[in-house]
Amino acid sequence: MTEATNTILASPVPSPCVSLCKMDAERRYCMGCLRTLDEIIAWGKADDNFKRAVWAELPRRRETVHFDEEE
Repeated sequence: MTEATNTILASPVPSPCVSLCKMDAERRYCMGCLRTLDEIIAWGKADDNFKRAVWAELPRRRETVHFDEEE
């Protein structure tokens, strides 16, 4: 298993937050963890299934985001 898989399967599911909290205006994702504002707000009270679903989306989102320093 990969580290990412272990993270997703953990219980409680850890937050993907990396303490870089800045929203990307175009896609509305946090530039640090790639969650939406709604996902960030819901995280604290969300169940593990919700959190795992968010984690599962993060790799796809990462492919769509190109920050200034990557260009």
